[in-house]
Amino acid sequence: MAVTSTFTTGPSPDERTVVRRWARHPRCVARARADLRMTLASWGLPTVEEAALLVLSELITNAVRHVRVPGRQIETRYLHQGDSVRIEVHDAADPQPRLMTPPPEAVHGRGLFLVDALADQWGVTPWTVVGKAVWAVLAIPDDERASMADGQLGEG
Repeated sequence: MAVTSTFTTGPSPDERTVVRRWARHPRCVARARADLRMTLASWGLPTVEEAALLVLSELITNAVRHVRVPGRQIETRYLHQGDSVRIEVHDAADPQPRLMTPPPEAVHGRGLFLVDALADQWGVTPWTVVGKAVWAVLAIPDDERASMADGQLGEG
């Protein structure tokens, strides 16, 4: 499975972006989770890891499961924005996902329900050329941001 990537540093040292492209295949979910785990560790952000991995899993699983555009990859972006981490999943389909509250016996349909519960913000933005970006923002706890400012955590 081909994966391409880029890493950029934003206007300030606290702003970093990691971009990856994944083949639309179920295996990319686990690989993207492992990639995000390493990225968060390099940024010194252990407290948001569990929620971030669940959010990414739900968003990328939706893209793998529901987007049927042959030959198009899924793009993930992880943005460290100083006081938050933004996770984006870009796909080539225009239809926007809907937040649903599935009945207890339902097997599917809880992805955005979980994202809504875990993220401080989330939304869908039309992509410039084709498709959309589904994104979620997780706030970094104040004590972890203070440790980062003191230089106690990794630079990444």
